[in-house]
Amino acid sequence: MEGIASKRVIIFGVGGVGSWCAESLIRSGIRHLTIVDSDRVCITNINRQLMATARTVGQVKVDVLKERLLSINPKADITALQQIFTEETADSFDIGSYDYIIDAIDSLKDKALLIMMATRTKARFYSSMGAALKLDPTRIRVAEFWQVKGDPLARALRKRFKQNDQYPRRKFKCVYSDELLQNKGHNTTCGTEKCMCPKAKLGPGNPELLNHEWCSSKAQINGTLAHITAIFGFTLAGLVLKDTVENSAE
Repeated sequence: MEGIASKRVIIFGVGGVGSWCAESLIRSGIRHLTIVDSDRVCITNINRQLMATARTVGQVKVDVLKERLLSINPKADITALQQIFTEETADSFDIGSYDYIIDAIDSLKDKALLIMMATRTKARFYSSMGAALKLDPTRIRVAEFWQVKGDPLARALRKRFKQNDQYPRRKFKCVYSDELLQNKGHNTTCGTEKCMCPKAKLGPGNPELLNHEWCSSKAQINGTLAHITAIFGFTLAGLVLKDTVENSAE
């Protein structure tokens, strides 16, 4: 437990996968946790994100999640950063200072950048592949990135690395599912009057991000279920804890 408590972890993206990962880590004894996400809670998040409720719609995600995590362990050292991981901001996170880096980013470009940078550090790195359009929890797996099969996001990342002739410096494990259901949605926005994206200029949080609209940055919105995203998040947390315990026993 002392070994777990001493580890420093950073999670990029605390949506459907990252939020559950964060809670699992804190409940399991991790005390030093940094959570990074630029969004505010939208009504469309309630079906799958830990901190999303009717009461928290419109609030900054990382702030709401931090409040919940501190209610579990008031002594935890939690840093909440309402920021976007991009080429322009990447160096500001000092990812090399962490023991574990967890990727739960949706954006292909930013995800690829984090993979490249994280695999150059000494930190242990774990990544979530796509959790949308999944239904069967028994098909969730863990594999080394180049061995992931049946996942469109992993395929797109590998294609991007090959096209750029730039590759991750070392191997890393991913959580994924080889199931892929038909996307029956047709909108690129949720279309509800309570959607936060069109109201970006009215919300709380970092003023530099008030014009960041999550919906409009998506080619399409895919259906997602809480039990799948939660299992993805719990599995990522489990990989951290398993690695910590095994290394402590050496």
